Amino acid sequence: MDSLDLYRKKRNFARTPELSGKKRRATSLTGGRFVVQKHDASRLHFDFRLEHDGVLKNWAVTRGPSLDPAEKRLAVRVEDHPLAYGDFEGTIPKGQYGAGTVMLWDEGTWQPDGDPDEGLAEGKLTFALHGDRLSGGWALVRMRSGRGKNKKPQRENWLLIKERDDKGRAKRHH
Repeated sequence: MDSLDLYRKKRNFARTPELSGKKRRATSLTGGRFVVQKHDASRLHFDFRLEHDGVLKNWAVTRGPSLDPAEKRLAVRVEDHPLAYGDFEGTIPKGQYGAGTVMLWDEGTWQPDGDPDEGLAEGKLTFALHGDRLSGGWALVRMRSGRGKNKKPQRENWLLIKERDDKGRAKRHH
């Protein structure tokens, strides 16, 4: 099974300008490109995407990344996207999955601390970002999953956290 199957299943490519894309061969375990896209869909959120294993691994961040290390942002794991999606900007038509406007908010490179496959499996991925808006140390930490009424795991919730370093900015509280 291709990790992009769920992505393709949710979309009608005859009706949406999104790319169907293909999984590319993984290049290395040393990171790659990262992209943050502002997505004004049914709820405004930011799609946080890390290039890994030939695809973009994805988290929908409710209020966008915060540069304040004290603020933990909910990041819901969503389906992998093709690498080419990192360049997508445009409007997904009404009636289509994810309908709304997508715009590039930040991009750059990311570098994992250690093996990213182990970090993803263990539920704690730490890494450095080198972007225009986001840089320095970051962590994605998986929360314990609750069980729904039908005993199936609910969505996979993570927290996106800015590490305490010279790139972080604490909010001033009055």
